[in-house]
Amino acid sequence: MAEDDTRQAYRAAYEVWQRQLGDLHAVLLDGRRLDPVRLKGLLNRESRAKRRYDTARLRLLGIEEEPAPGGERDDSEAEP
Repeated sequence: MAEDDTRQAYRAAYEVWQRQLGDLHAVLLDGRRLDPVRLKGLLNRESRAKRRYDTARLRLLGIEEEPAPGGERDDSEAEP
């Protein structure tokens, strides 16, 4: 992956994670109400976005990516 692509991937992953984190904070900190199914989905989306951000950050820093727990890779998960 070229350096520009790595930076672009990092920025994109960061922006997606921040949007998901903002939605989560609206529930946890600002009192927005969600039914349990939607809350579970929100938590899962934020968690996946954070993992993608962490992976992009490691690549930006030049640190080899470690496999996800259980040997699973998260790269194939599509963003909803």
